Amino acid sequence: MKIIKLLSLSVILLIAPKAISQEFKLGKVSVAELEQKVHPKDTAAVAAILYKKGVSRMEYDQNDGFYMATDVETRIKIYKKEGYEWANQQVWYRNTTNLKERVFFADAVTYNLVNGKIEKTKLKSDGSFDEVISKYRGQKKITMPNVKEGSVIEFRYTIKCPNAGIIRDWDFQASIPVNYSEFKVAYPEYYVFKPRQKGYIFPKVTTSKNSKSITINSKERSGGRVSSTNFSSDNIDYIETETIYVAQDFPAMKDESFVNNIDNYTSSVQHELSLVHFPNSPMKEYSTDWNSVVKTIYEYDDFGPELNKTGYFEEDLKKLLTGIDGQDERIWAILNYVKANVKWNNYTGYSCDNGVKKAYKEKTGNIADINLMLTAMLRSSGLTANPVLVSTRDNGIALFPNRNAFDYVVAAVETPNGYILLDATDKYSTPNVLPYRTLNWFGRLIRKDGSSEEIDLMPKKASNDFVFLNYDIDANGKITGKTRRQCTDYNAMISRANFEKLKEEEYLEKLENNNRKIEISDYSRTNEKELLSPTIETYSFTGNDLCEVIGGKIYVNPLLFFTQDKNPFKQEVREYPVDFGYPFSDKFNISIKIPEGYTVETLPAAVAYNMENNLGSFKFNIAQNENVLQIMVTNQINEAIVSTEQYEMLKEYYKGMIAKQTEKIVLKRI
Repeated sequence: MKIIKLLSLSVILLIAPKAISQEFKLGKVSVAELEQKVHPKDTAAVAAILYKKGVSRMEYDQNDGFYMATDVETRIKIYKKEGYEWANQQVWYRNTTNLKERVFFADAVTYNLVNGKIEKTKLKSDGSFDEVISKYRGQKKITMPNVKEGSVIEFRYTIKCPNAGIIRDWDFQASIPVNYSEFKVAYPEYYVFKPRQKGYIFPKVTTSKNSKSITINSKERSGGRVSSTNFSSDNIDYIETETIYVAQDFPAMKDESFVNNIDNYTSSVQHELSLVHFPNSPMKEYSTDWNSVVKTIYEYDDFGPELNKTGYFEEDLKKLLTGIDGQDERIWAILNYVKANVKWNNYTGYSCDNGVKKAYKEKTGNIADINLMLTAMLRSSGLTANPVLVSTRDNGIALFPNRNAFDYVVAAVETPNGYILLDATDKYSTPNVLPYRTLNWFGRLIRKDGSSEEIDLMPKKASNDFVFLNYDIDANGKITGKTRRQCTDYNAMISRANFEKLKEEEYLEKLENNNRKIEISDYSRTNEKELLSPTIETYSFTGNDLCEVIGGKIYVNPLLFFTQDKNPFKQEVREYPVDFGYPFSDKFNISIKIPEGYTVETLPAAVAYNMENNLGSFKFNIAQNENVLQIMVTNQINEAIVSTEQYEMLKEYYKGMIAKQTEKIVLKRI
């Protein structure tokens, strides 16, 4: 599957040509840049990054030792009003007890061309502020002043990170074109980083070794009758590795239908700390493969040790499981108990925040608090249960072995028939039906001995959406009928979440408006709270705008307001895989009563489309029995993710399916 192209450092060094030498400086905005009306290579662009240069260099502090400083300067051209959002810039920073980063903006200026002359507007203090993102992160934000169509903005920011082993990821692409992007990384020989690139296009890379030195000043007090202070300086020579990445004329990232996270396919580079080896000190290895990554995570105080705590729930668990013997019954009872008694506080993370005991007592916690508690309870009940590290869809695909690849954890129970995945943070989740946010390719299961195993998170079972539609058409084109809609698994989870969002009256109003202004009556729901059963909605409806009466003939789409009339796949070339999230099966059983005095003039022909490798199938069958038409329609997609190589086939499949769905039945007077 052509998903992510990876280049190892050795390959990069072999193919890297000499970086292009080009001068960019803040404050040197030209009249030509301000006069430019559209981007020369993308006339639809609302803005463009004219240049972006960053340097992450390890610096030395006399008190704190090595730290990582990152300096970034950027110039952006605004072409259209829709590009004004680029006047708002933000840079996140870590803000934990053990790691506090600092961010500083400077030299922020907006340039406009007024009567042929360049006008500068500097950012004032009220245009800059801090914002809390979570308990662990904040962000520094600026809003550039006096931005208009044609403006050029530029700014600089610095990130100071006290942990020398952290290099920020660098994106060479954005949702707008990037004319020039340069990223330089420099660190001493005592550190070894592994660079990882992803995306479809890659920057040019050069690497060099440079001689460097630092001066360490020290003082020593001598004892005796007369104390004295001796000052000394030591010069330490070392070799610095410097790597420069240069990207020119990289196109905008265009979002497409059914893309899980566009950042997964953005050209970027990240650097993972591999080892640290100072002179006269033992070598310290960090994450080099997935097993070492998960072993490190498992040994964290707020992960593995939390799984071993059981005293806080043992009595409650014993009562809960009285009279329950079966494996599936135990799993369901424990999952429901945790969901009912401990609520998610909307914080993610694979590390406990409050800790499982406190979360249990206070009935609230983050993802790790709840799902590590769930894992411990499953183990205590005699089941083979282990945590599974997950990277959510928002966090991106966990491509490379590193501790920051994950931001979530779920539980897995090992059975003779495979793993059962569980998440107690979502009220509508069921065994092997995880929250949609977790459906992101693969997770990493960790066992007690520190070993790990890749776990496929993508559902294999199709989620059903079955619709039974019976309706009568009168001679004036008015349609009266009944609908019964039944959803399972992920479709049921989505339905339940939609039910919860609105009061029933508001829900029905939205349903009527979204379905061509029909009028709904006799509405009812079944199994809204019975999570292991399908959701069922039934209602009667009438509609005056569901078919056309022209020249004494009636034209009607048999699926009415369930007709899919737009193809989501229109691009000539698909850059990214199609991510449906889960396999699905949509089925329609339709019964149409022809009005008295009418007969059928035209019926859509029956068809069957089958994609290769059992990717999916569409079937349309129609039969007439006197004045009643019976129609069966099925659209089934059997894979959650469709590769780019299969895109053309999928596109043609949808084209044919939509053409058939939009074919009309024609009725004429007898």
